[in-house]
Formats: sequence, structure tokens, C-alpha cells
Amino acid sequence: MDTQRRSESGRRARPGRKTAKRVLPRSPKNRRTISHDLGLRIVKALNVLLIAAPFTVVWLTYYIRTVLMFPSVYRWSGIILMFIVLYSFFGRIYEAFLISLKRVSETFYSQALAVLFADGFMFLVLWLMSNAFPNLAPAMCALAGQLVLSALWCVLAHRWYFTHYGGKKTGVVYDVRRGVEDLFGRYGMDRKFDIQFACTVETCLENGMAMLDDLDSVFLCGVHSHERNIILKHCVANGIAVYILPRVGDVIMSGAKKIHLFHLPILRVDRYNPPPEYIVTKRAFDLLFSVAMLILFSPLMLVTAAAIKLCDGGPVFYRQTRLTKDGRKFRIFKFRSMVVSAEDDGVARLSTGETDDRVTPVGRVIRACRIDELPQLFNVIGGSMSIVGPRPERPEIAAVYEREMPEFALRLQAKAGLTGYAQVYGKYNTTPYDKLQMDLMYISRPNFVEDLKILFATLQILFSRESTEGVAPDKPEDRPAA
Repeated sequence: MDTQRRSESGRRARPGRKTAKRVLPRSPKNRRTISHDLGLRIVKALNVLLIAAPFTVVWLTYYIRTVLMFPSVYRWSGIILMFIVLYSFFGRIYEAFLISLKRVSETFYSQALAVLFADGFMFLVLWLMSNAFPNLAPAMCALAGQLVLSALWCVLAHRWYFTHYGGKKTGVVYDVRRGVEDLFGRYGMDRKFDIQFACTVETCLENGMAMLDDLDSVFLCGVHSHERNIILKHCVANGIAVYILPRVGDVIMSGAKKIHLFHLPILRVDRYNPPPEYIVTKRAFDLLFSVAMLILFSPLMLVTAAAIKLCDGGPVFYRQTRLTKDGRKFRIFKFRSMVVSAEDDGVARLSTGETDDRVTPVGRVIRACRIDELPQLFNVIGGSMSIVGPRPERPEIAAVYEREMPEFALRLQAKAGLTGYAQVYGKYNTTPYDKLQMDLMYISRPNFVEDLKILFATLQILFSRESTEGVAPDKPEDRPAA
């Protein structure tokens, strides 16, 4: 067997000759990174303690006397610890601690949701421990204090971070994804990333990557794997953080299973094939959750149905053919939000949002609050949909996308969902290519905890205008973006 190995540059090592071992430089960037990460952890821990303080005060001064069990030190400390765990859990789901990547308002909104859920769960626990329904007034006082402290922390934490660390010197290297540098200002991240340049991957490699050496971070946008790996190894060796906007193949590889064969590390990639226990648990949850939501929202659904009927006398429900797992067709149910003649010409069109004159007055309201989606709970009970999964696409529109992107059909590996990864982290008018990538991220790692995270995260976007933006009128639905 030939024991000589080729290096990745293609040169063969000469036998009997010792090759110099390159030692990674001990860059001051490493020390700055440690200081940066430690400081962030301390500031985030301070947030958790501040939010827990009003709850602790109310629990120790009032609610502890209302519980049936004797309030030993172990029990009251356990209750406080439970609140801290719940708040930290929901804070991670809603990304409530990303002060370097979110605006002050976005951080506060995320923390407010985390506080509401943590307080709500703890109030239910308190109710179970008491002999009567607890007084809400102390809990509301605690909530008010938590929101004030959260707002104060958000303002001061953002000011501290950007005063001490400022924007990172950043470069953008692209291949098929141009214009990413314009997104930093649009999403308020220009304070975090100080863009020094944007160039093609050919320009970067022709200069021997010397242009990257003074940077703190690099964005690689749609760069092919060969060139990307060259730049990636250079950045890792020199302590430069890398943010990668992946291609479809990269997303599929992210779900690879690590195995060992022939004394070698191997990555195995399969079609979507979740374990049986996940399938059973997911189906049971779908049924229980759907029935519970139908009972809970039945008054709202009756009022909505009446409003639609009174608005123009047309049918209450809208039925439309969609695609689910393995390309099977089914009829989706929605509250009708458009005029009856919206598609009399037989052409499938996506909504253009607020500028769409086909949307009725009632339709604008129920779309803004996502009430029009509630009848899909019947589809979930029937088994054609799940609570969480890739959103079902219309066959006509999917066919157009697949002509330009054959891999778009890979979304159909899993059952369609009422909500999904692309709905939580994207927008209505996110390009089909980006939606495909996000759906494949979900499909690549099926697990019930991820489903719960997406379900809770859906509540964060219910009242977000960005998540319901329509497609631009000059970009018809039959033009897929690559």
C-alpha cells in the first residue's frame, strides 16, 4: 500500500523528509474573544437575575402563604429555580439575549414573551399548589416590574456592548449571492458588523486572502465548497469568525450522521426517515393540540365566520389544492380572506400584501392576526398536515419553481405543516430558494424538541408585519429566485 499521502494542495510529500509543522498563531483576537464571551455571559446572567427578582419578592412576601404544602426552604427555593429555568428556556427560544444582533425593541419584545410564558406557567403551578384560584394582583405587579427591568436592561446592555466592542471589521465574499452587504443596514446590524469591503471569491483568492487578515469576521455568501473550504481554513487558522450563507447541498449535509468505517470518519446522508417513536409522538401531539385549539378558539372562529358571511355574503371557507408528503395532493381549509372572484381566470397568484385589492376588509384583519389559518386544524386532525412542517405549496406554483430548481421538490420529504421553520425565521415574501433551505434545515434534523421550539417561536411572529409582507407586484409568483 502506498503510504504517501497527498496534501490538499495536491503536492506529494517526499519520503524520508520531515515536513515543517505549522503552528497556529496565538493571535490577540483569541484573548479578545474570551473577554467578549465572558462579558456577554455575565450580562446575560444579570438579566436572568433581574427578571427573577420581582417574581421572588412576590412569591416570598405573598404567594408562599397561600400554598397547601408547608413552605420549607427547599420548596420555595425550588419554585424560584423553576422560574429561572423556564425564563431561560423561553428566552433561548425567542432569542431574547442576542443584544449584539438585535435592536433594542426586538430584544425587549422577545424578553416580554419569555416573561409572559414563564410567569404563566408558574401561575398554573401556584394554582395547583393552592386551595383556591390565586389573587392575580401580585402577579401583575411582578409582571410590571419585570417589564420595566427588562426595558432598562435592554437599553443599558446594548449601550455597554457597542461602547466596549463596537462594530467588527467585516468582509463579504460572494459567488452567486450578491447584495448581502446591503442587508446589514436594513436589519439594523451595521453597528455589529462594520463592512470593509464586498468582493467576489475570485478576487479574494487572487490576492492570496491577505485582504482578510485584518478582519474580525467574514461572510461567505453562496460560495462553492472548494473555494469556501480554502477561505474557511485560512480564517480558522487566523482567528477570524466565519458566517456562511449555505447552498442547498450544505444544508443537506448539516443533517449527516457521523459514523466510523475502515477506521475513518464518515458522514452518512439519508432521505428524511425519522424514528418510529418520533412519528408516533408527533401524531399524538398533533391530535391533542388540534382538538384543544379548536375548543379554545371555537368562539373566535364562529365570530369570524359570521363576519365573513356578513361582509359580502360569500362562502365562509376557502378550499384549495396543496401538496404534502411525497407530492400527495389534498384540499386545505382556510377562512376566506379574498373576494370570491379572486382567481376566476384560473391563474395561481401569490398575495401582494397590503396592496392586494382582492383582499376583503374582514380578510385584512384575519390575515394580520393569522385567524384565517385556524381551519387548517381540521386538516391536521385528518392527517394531511402536521402542526409543524414545511408549509404546503400549490401544485401550479411548485411546478414553476421546480423547473428552475429541481431540488425544490425535496421539501416534500416531510408532511406539510401549519407552521414551520421558514415561517418562523423567514417572511411571506422570502424567496423560494431561501424557503427551501430553511425547510431542509428542519427536515435534516427531525426531533420533537425542535417542533416545540418552532411552535412557541410562531407566537413571536403572529403580530409581526414583516412576516406577512406580500410579494412585490413587479415580481410575479411564477418567477422563482435562485
